[in-house]
Amino acid sequence: MAIYLDDTQRNDIDRLATSRTWRTQWPTWALIVAIYGGWFGVATHARLLGLPLTATLLAIFGAWYMSLQHELLHGHPTRSRFVNALLGFAPLAVWFPYPVYRESHLRHHDDAHLTEPGSDPESYFVSAAQWRRAGAAMRVLLIFRNTLIGRLLVGPAFAIAATGAQALGKIRDGDWRDLPAWLAHLAALVALTMWLQQVCAIPAWVFVVGAGYGSLALASVRSFHEHRMAQLPAHRTVINEAGWLWRLLFLNNNYHAVHHDLPHVPWFAIRKLYQASRQQYIERSGGFLVNGYSEWLQRYSLVPIADPVGGVPQDHADSGLDSAAGHLSI
Repeated sequence: MAIYLDDTQRNDIDRLATSRTWRTQWPTWALIVAIYGGWFGVATHARLLGLPLTATLLAIFGAWYMSLQHELLHGHPTRSRFVNALLGFAPLAVWFPYPVYRESHLRHHDDAHLTEPGSDPESYFVSAAQWRRAGAAMRVLLIFRNTLIGRLLVGPAFAIAATGAQALGKIRDGDWRDLPAWLAHLAALVALTMWLQQVCAIPAWVFVVGAGYGSLALASVRSFHEHRMAQLPAHRTVINEAGWLWRLLFLNNNYHAVHHDLPHVPWFAIRKLYQASRQQYIERSGGFLVNGYSEWLQRYSLVPIADPVGGVPQDHADSGLDSAAGHLSI
């Protein structure tokens, strides 16, 4: 629990934690049914829907599934790490094994090192040394990735490449601990892809590129300006007052400062806690408040929000965006 909470905030958490909703976790169980049911419902009706709409819907459900995986790794809806891992094992979003994502994301919750290249596995910044080693084309891509359109188009490719390189690097160094997770993930992915092709008439490329890459791109909307460089760790994490559709898709992770302070709080309670202590959170985050994702679309569609090496945006005195080298930022 965050140490800065006052007695009223602590009482709010205690009250919610003893509620029937929190104890049963029924919203998360309903979410699991909705996501799995919706994903497979779309897949089995692909002939009726047509491939373009099928790929779009699978990408949306895939992004929603990644939000669910994030909830699972933080200990919901059960206290069993094994049960939660089973619920998040299916490769509906294609690219990353759940155990690999879990390990990486929990390292990201070392808030003292948020945004630091080499320390934060979800940082989008690069070090000065990495920038010097990068060629002209790579530098252009890193700058482009700091635009919202760039994050959607090339951000997933960076994530896939970085995660794959990390996995191969571990094997090369004699670290085989992640290999079983990768083998299990790839086996499940092959089986699911074959079923989609043979039973649902969904070609592999539609699933992998359309649904899989599309899921990562959609999830990149949330992570676009999720963290910034700032002297105080508390000022590095955003509060995004997004609309209800985005909140549902990202399971209230748009209130990211609240999540980092209280990672044990389930998704359905985050908004209530934020609303009860809104002003305190805004002050604690150093005013890192955003009025919905449309703000990024309007201001940074093709304009870099920060220097890839950690520069300060033109209109934010204590800012700088997560820029490069990050992988599993979902």
